[in-house]
Formats: sequence, structure tokens, C-alpha cells
Amino acid sequence: MGKRKQKLLFSIITVSFNQPKIINNFKSLKNQTYKNFEHIVIDGGSTDKTIDIIKKNSKRITFWQSKKDKGIYDAMNIGIKKSKGQIIGILNADDIYYKDALKTVKKYFETRRIDFLFGTVRKERVLQGFWPNKIKWKFNIYPSHSGGFFITRKAQKKIGYYDLKFKHSSDRDLIFRMIVKYKLNGVCTKKNEIISKFDTRGISSKIGFFERLFEETRIRLKNNQNIFFVFLLVIAQIINKFYNLIKKK
Repeated sequence: MGKRKQKLLFSIITVSFNQPKIINNFKSLKNQTYKNFEHIVIDGGSTDKTIDIIKKNSKRITFWQSKKDKGIYDAMNIGIKKSKGQIIGILNADDIYYKDALKTVKKYFETRRIDFLFGTVRKERVLQGFWPNKIKWKFNIYPSHSGGFFITRKAQKKIGYYDLKFKHSSDRDLIFRMIVKYKLNGVCTKKNEIISKFDTRGISSKIGFFERLFEETRIRLKNNQNIFFVFLLVIAQIINKFYNLIKKK
């Protein structure tokens, strides 16, 4: 007889800092129909009841720590280094998976030759799709990073970690590298295959227009996109921003 097929192991990484809503995160993982996963929790040194909640759920956590770090992306990197699964997913403290999330994601990785997957998410509304060809001029090409993004360990090792030089947009830098530099292969789930509920008050909602534009411009230049083309993109986005402001008046 041949060897039994190894069950796919997921590594789910949760980063937190003073986020008592993490209790819903834990409940959503407990209710998963596919159970073969490890849960890694990297807390940035919470000073509220978050730590009590983590401790109460520690039997279902593979590894956790609570100490000061360099921010959300540093915490993600720490989690990735601690992980052992074939598939890595990020589920931030205030996000949740729907009960068949990992079961659905497993199906894609077992039936298709892909390096990564973007799952459909629910934010203010259902968001679905993946348009890699548009990354040359826009970053809004996928539903979400946290809660909807899964990548193989092999692919993660190839593209490397989150770059801490980008305080708010390191996920966009990583995805730019993944698509443009390494040309990895990925797909999105169907619209009715909703993987997670994404909190609308995350890190991306706190950044202003010009701060976001500055970081995204740095990402493009770091990854050797044509400087003249990048300059034109910046001008176009500023013009569009002011046009929309005038339009609202």
C-alpha cells in the first residue's frame, strides 16, 4: 500500500494589541468544519483584558506571546517564523472566519496548482475578485489581505517577509513582489464562497490619502517600477482626489 495522503495543515496567525474582540476570532476558529490547523497568536503587549481572553483560550492556541514588537507587520513576521503549516493565513484579532472557511480554502489548494488564494470577504458588503494585471497602476486588486489571503509555505519562503519600512502598506509591497517580481500563480474564490468577515476599522482605514499615496509610491520605486510612470500615477491620483472633492461641493 502507498503512503496515506498527508492532511493539509494550516497555520493561522493572529496579531493583536488591546483587542478584546479577539474572543470572536477564537470562536470562529473553534467552529471550523476543517480542524487541522495550528493557531499562533502574537500580541504586542496588551494592557487590557485581551491577555485574559488569550489565556482562557490557550488550550486551543499552538503558540502565543505578549510583548512589545515593532508593529503589526513585525508581529506577522514573528508568527510566520513560528508557523509549521503548509498553508499560511492571517486572521487579525478583530476578524473572523466563517465556519467552512478552511474547508473551502483547502479545496482550492488541493485541486489547483496555486501559490496563493484571495478569498471572498464581507466588509460593508461582499467583496470578491482578483485582477493582477491592474497592479501596474492600482493596488486595489483584491478583496482584503487579513482574513482573505492564504499562501503556501514554499511561496512565502520565496518572496520573503513583510518589509517593516512600510508602516501601513507592507502587505501591498509583499503582494506586489509576489505578482510582479516572482510571478506566482493565484486565484480567488467564488462570490458565494465567503471566507471571512473583515473589520472596517483596521489599519488601512486609519491612513490619510497623502500618507497612503507616499507609501504606495515608495513601494513602486522600491520594486523598480519606471520612475516616470510612477510620477504620472501620482499626478493622476492627486488630480482625481481634488476632482472628487470639488464634485462633492
